[in-house]
Amino acid sequence: MVKEIARQVEIPEGVTVSVDRNVVTVKGPKGELSRTLSYPDLEIRKEDLQVVVNSRVDRKRHRAMVGTLASHINNMVTGVTKGYEYKMKVVYSHFPIQLKAASDELIINNFLGERKSRSARVLPGTKVEIGKDEVVITGIDKENVGQTMANIEQATRVHGFDVRIFQDGIYLIDKR
Repeated sequence: MVKEIARQVEIPEGVTVSVDRNVVTVKGPKGELSRTLSYPDLEIRKEDLQVVVNSRVDRKRHRAMVGTLASHINNMVTGVTKGYEYKMKVVYSHFPIQLKAASDELIINNFLGERKSRSARVLPGTKVEIGKDEVVITGIDKENVGQTMANIEQATRVHGFDVRIFQDGIYLIDKR
């Protein structure tokens, strides 16, 4: 007896999804995302107003991958309709941190009074806006927005000091 495992992702109005073998392309009002999604014995197909990810193999790893690929497709649909926005707060006690946005990196000057500037890589398709004590990262690709946020947070890690006392840095405060 073969039990088929399937998950459906609803396609909202104004979004088009195309599946060409392993490449899933999602187009919406905010832009277009394309991604290669594959796993042995898994099938991705489009049916009317939904995308179906299914597996004919009933194993734990296959059940997990069905859910994972369906979540990736759902994140792509959410990205092209609403987009993603991460807000970060700039925290400092003595030395005011100065931020500059270059084309593909964020330059952090005067962190803990250091003379050498630090930099964090900004991934493609991600926009970084710098406010007074706030950094806003926006984009349609959830992974690129999240990785850019992590790069900024890691660039301001404190080494060699007690982090309970030296709490300077740039930290995530809100995700949408």
